[in-house]
Amino acid sequence: MTPDLFTRFAPSLQRAGFYLGLMLAILYASNQILTGDQTQMLHKGYLGAYQGVWLAFGNAASAVGNVPGSLSAWIVGGPLLLWDNPWSPMLMIIALRVVSFFLFDAVITAVFSPSVRLVFMVTYWLNPWLLYDSLIYNPAYLCFFTALHFWSAFKLREKSSFIYSFLHVLAIGGAMQFHYSWPVLAVISCYLLYRKMAHPNWAGVMVGGMVVLASLIPYFQEYMVNESISRESDRYIGYGAVHVYPVLKAVLYWIRYGSTMFSNRLITDVSFDWITTISWLQMTIQYCWQALLYLVGATTVVISAKVNWRAWKTIKPIIKRDKPIADDTHWLLLFAGATVLAIIINAMLSPITFSYWHLILTFPLALIPVLIAAETWRIAMPERFSRGLIALSAFFLVVNLVAAHDSDKYSYNVDYAEQVQQYLIDEGLSK
Repeated sequence: MTPDLFTRFAPSLQRAGFYLGLMLAILYASNQILTGDQTQMLHKGYLGAYQGVWLAFGNAASAVGNVPGSLSAWIVGGPLLLWDNPWSPMLMIIALRVVSFFLFDAVITAVFSPSVRLVFMVTYWLNPWLLYDSLIYNPAYLCFFTALHFWSAFKLREKSSFIYSFLHVLAIGGAMQFHYSWPVLAVISCYLLYRKMAHPNWAGVMVGGMVVLASLIPYFQEYMVNESISRESDRYIGYGAVHVYPVLKAVLYWIRYGSTMFSNRLITDVSFDWITTISWLQMTIQYCWQALLYLVGATTVVISAKVNWRAWKTIKPIIKRDKPIADDTHWLLLFAGATVLAIIINAMLSPITFSYWHLILTFPLALIPVLIAAETWRIAMPERFSRGLIALSAFFLVVNLVAAHDSDKYSYNVDYAEQVQQYLIDEGLSK
């Protein structure tokens, strides 16, 4: 496809990609293997919907107890009140993903060309980093809160607004009730305030803060009488500050999110038993598959590192608050830089070493330097840009189809709804 045709058909390709992403998300959801991560969410939701018991705390975290608040119970149980079907909470996740896409897309459309908007659709909406978490799982909700936080901040960059300030605070408070990575968003907001990149309406901030605190009152009451929702770790707050590896690994995830070096759960846990049952042939296909993904992943990691280094050199002279911001692309790069700072601070404070899901809420923001580089590539080498985007789309499609059928979290041999029904029987959860 020539660059002119590529630009001409960009809106149609955008729509086609969007619907393809929806179908892939449903495919992933249908094939998810039910484990403890999902059953924690399902238990709270069905307990609320069927028995009217809305637990005031969320999923148990790795080292510091359950996350606060009842939002994770309502996000599963609320849809069940409207439609008593295992698919209702799963469709809620997909609906929130759709909203996140349009929130991000609104900012991308305001800043970039239609071709780069198409790049965002592919690198976000069709990306295995996003789709691989299409399951009932608390980190699966986080990209929505990142999108709301990012979009509201972009709206506040020029003038103050009560509603956008209110939503900005709600984004942080909502993420808090799903995962302990929420301080990343809070640190970004602090940098935006320091750098005068956003103009908050303090009434909106205060009202948003009061709503968040009010939603946590049942949790505080439960915390006073229920010792099981708190947990002491053998590590301490600030563990990462005195160890190099946790911080280095966290920063490397930022580079990986902008590349195709996906989680090993997606790469190494593919058996290919749906192709052949001959052991030596299975092993050959597995090695070829892993070699392909590691080769492409390593190549794109290098590209992502170079793009981020170039982005750092761009924003380094303007990171202080007294420096003018030339345009919206510089604003976006500063936002990305604030995210890296937030990752480093949180990795230093965390008592655990992060895995990919601990920072997945930063994945969409890791695409910012890539998108800005893509705008340059579109102008400098339009034919290679078009061919590269088509190749990346095809690569993502193949990876998603394989991972959705045969990986650590998904299997073509299972059915999501049947597993939920069996879980309800096993747990005695009924109306």
